[in-house]
Amino acid sequence: MCGGQLTMELSVQAVLLLLLLLGTSTAGGLEARLVPKRGPKPGPGRCRLLISELDNGNRTFQYKLLETGAGSFSIDERTGDIFAIRKLNREEQSLYILRAQVIDSTTGKAVEPESEFVIRVLDINDNEPKFLDEPYEATVPEMSPEGTFVIKVTANDADDPTTGYYARILYNLVQGQPYFSVEPTTVIRISSKMDRELQDTYCVIIQARDMLGQPGALSGTTTVSIILSDINDNKPIFKESFYRFSVLESAPSGTSIGKIMAYDDDIGENAEMEYIIEEDDSQTFDIITDNETQEGIIILKKKVDFEHQSHYGFRVKVKNCHVDEELASAHVNSSSTYIKVQVEDEDEPPVFLLPYYVFGIPEEKPYGSIVGTVSAIDMDRKQSPIRYSLTGSKLFDINDNGTIITTNVLDREVSAWFNLSVLATETYNVQQISSIPVYVQVFNINDHAPEFYQYYETYVCENAEFGEIIQTISAIDRDESIEHHHFYFNHSVEDRNNSSFILRDNQDNTAVILTNRMGFSLKDEPVLSMIILISDNGIPSLTSTNTLTIQVCDCGESASTEMCTKRGLLLIMRFKTEVIIAILVCIMVIFGFIFLMLAMKQRRNQILFPKKSEEFGENIFCYDDEGGGEEDSEAFDISELRSSIIMRERKPRKRKSMEIRSLYRQSLLVGPESAIFRQFILEKLEEANTDPCAPPFDSLQTFAFEGTGSSAGSLSSLESIVTDQEDNIDYLNDLGPHFKRLAYMFGSAMQLNN
Repeated sequence: MCGGQLTMELSVQAVLLLLLLLGTSTAGGLEARLVPKRGPKPGPGRCRLLISELDNGNRTFQYKLLETGAGSFSIDERTGDIFAIRKLNREEQSLYILRAQVIDSTTGKAVEPESEFVIRVLDINDNEPKFLDEPYEATVPEMSPEGTFVIKVTANDADDPTTGYYARILYNLVQGQPYFSVEPTTVIRISSKMDRELQDTYCVIIQARDMLGQPGALSGTTTVSIILSDINDNKPIFKESFYRFSVLESAPSGTSIGKIMAYDDDIGENAEMEYIIEEDDSQTFDIITDNETQEGIIILKKKVDFEHQSHYGFRVKVKNCHVDEELASAHVNSSSTYIKVQVEDEDEPPVFLLPYYVFGIPEEKPYGSIVGTVSAIDMDRKQSPIRYSLTGSKLFDINDNGTIITTNVLDREVSAWFNLSVLATETYNVQQISSIPVYVQVFNINDHAPEFYQYYETYVCENAEFGEIIQTISAIDRDESIEHHHFYFNHSVEDRNNSSFILRDNQDNTAVILTNRMGFSLKDEPVLSMIILISDNGIPSLTSTNTLTIQVCDCGESASTEMCTKRGLLLIMRFKTEVIIAILVCIMVIFGFIFLMLAMKQRRNQILFPKKSEEFGENIFCYDDEGGGEEDSEAFDISELRSSIIMRERKPRKRKSMEIRSLYRQSLLVGPESAIFRQFILEKLEEANTDPCAPPFDSLQTFAFEGTGSSAGSLSSLESIVTDQEDNIDYLNDLGPHFKRLAYMFGSAMQLNN
């Protein structure tokens, strides 16, 4: 069927490509050609696959391959041979459907209808097995028995499973023996027990080979990471068999003494442990577990006393909190350690023999009466003496031996109980102080006689009948009675015979007042009184004398005292209104007086010389002749008068007065030689120095002096400076702040003259 020599380069794994002609041409003919699956491009050999029955060999027929498959195959137009023009991959496309046609080259017309045929690509072993779902990770409990399932791995081969053994895969373990094994079903199982504490992670390598591992087979590998999970197969163990701690005897309950540690090779929840104190010392100490570090913290359950017990010893055991029943055998004989605690001695405050004291004393006891005795001792070895002090009330004091005494007479009706606090202080160390409450009860004695329960406003009508009840009274006693109070009411003997009223005791701590005659006169006797004796049942019995005031009232036809009561209320209200008005008037008078005083004070505080917006200044002009006027204002610069003045050192007043006297002697040569003028100046200076309301220092006071004999003397106070001794005025600078402005003006005048 094949014409000519077919030369092809085939590898060992080459698979023949069979081209089957499905569409039969009219001239009909079947021709086969062998092509490798992924071999090189076919050689020059010809394989006539398409032959038309009408082809007589004159070579006028042309064989054409239509568009489908043109990218992968080509055809020899003269012979009809079909060639693969690229490498074919069965895994990408396993068959091709082609269409071909025979054309007469001379006419260009089709000789036969189109023919369709199928080319199937045969498989070769060119794909290695590949594992799915990588990477693989698995977790299995430690110490699992042999055959325990770990994980299942699966590999896939893309080759045709129907062709030979290309897709038949064989699994084997490359790494992981002797702890793991792999089955043909791709299941990995445990083949030996493993301990997580020795190694917690294993790396297993699985190989998959196709063709059942025969020569020439392709292979692929994968890595499985297997982690051993922990089981509670280890009990906690103390590495130290003995621990020593110390604690101060002053340490409060709950103080941490120290920490102990047990070690467990397990992790997580399996390593959680619990510490337990054995024996009877659990009453003094306790131990708790730190959930983060799993340390045992020993704490003080109750305070210790060095003088009572200086050291403690106890044993502590440890166990896991979560133990599996199947692994209970691994947790027998719990580990334990011995703890020794040394109590450190410390200077402690005194200790009272009782937690509190309660004493009682009758009222009205004299000053210095003994109430009771408290006692405290120093538990330390030095046995320091104790001093006592008392707070809470000034009615009590305490002696050096702890005896509490009274400092005044007690009255139960004022205070029945006293809450005191007694302090005990060591003599050797006053910083050591302890206190204790002391309760003192004042016992009652019958020292208060009963009295009216309230103030009674009693009225009787003028037309009252004999034996009419006009008032019911009761009594009260401020004393405390062990039994219930019982009061006895009696009419005084002196008042009984002449009284218009009688008293009847109801024997229930009340009594009633009745009229002893008919008719009363508001005009003759508007107010009546009745003396009543009230006795108690105390020991000794006390009796009080009480006066009941009875007012006669005009009850009218109603014969009822209600109208009398209303009238009394109206009188009271009227009295209250008058009192309120009087109080308001007094308040208004007081406020008016206050306002008047404030106004007078404010008026006195007004400034003698009101402040101005500018500095007080004045132009001093020197006139040589009369007249002139406004042009003289140019003689001086006002700004010079307002320049800052250097403050000189203040001198004592005594020194100033001495200087004034010396200046007075110097001034005899300056100005008029008149004793009257000098006396006048000295008087004015003395007034300025002693007057507290004198004007400011920078003011200039001028005085008029007519002289002695001239009827037209100068009125200027500056005339005295016009003298031949102008060089003797420097002393003005030393006169103090009173003469600052004067010294400045004298100096300015001299400069202008010069």
